[in-house]
Amino acid sequence: MLAHSELERLFGAIVTDSDLPLPQAQTQLGRERVDYFWPELGLVVEVDGLRYHRTAAQQAKDRERDHIHLAAGRTALRFTYEEVKYRPGYVRATLIRVARRLSAVGSRPAR
Repeated sequence: MLAHSELERLFGAIVTDSDLPLPQAQTQLGRERVDYFWPELGLVVEVDGLRYHRTAAQQAKDRERDHIHLAAGRTALRFTYEEVKYRPGYVRATLIRVARRLSAVGSRPAR
């Protein structure tokens, strides 16, 4: 899996350990590039280091991006550096739970 930073390498190890399919990395969705995308699940994951996600203005932009994904029918998860580095079990468990939920939703007959 493509990794540009330590944070992305750490997240890649979590994904590999979760037995989930590998996501697309650094994928363009509309006007925005996302860190990770599972198209079959409609799941976007962003991993937020402090360099680009420290200020209130940057965090507001992140929330706006999450809203864009939601409006497009995608689920967006955002994990911090501290979560990825120091709480990988939490990140892995969250990914698995959300992926299972999205898989179940996708397999339901349309109404």
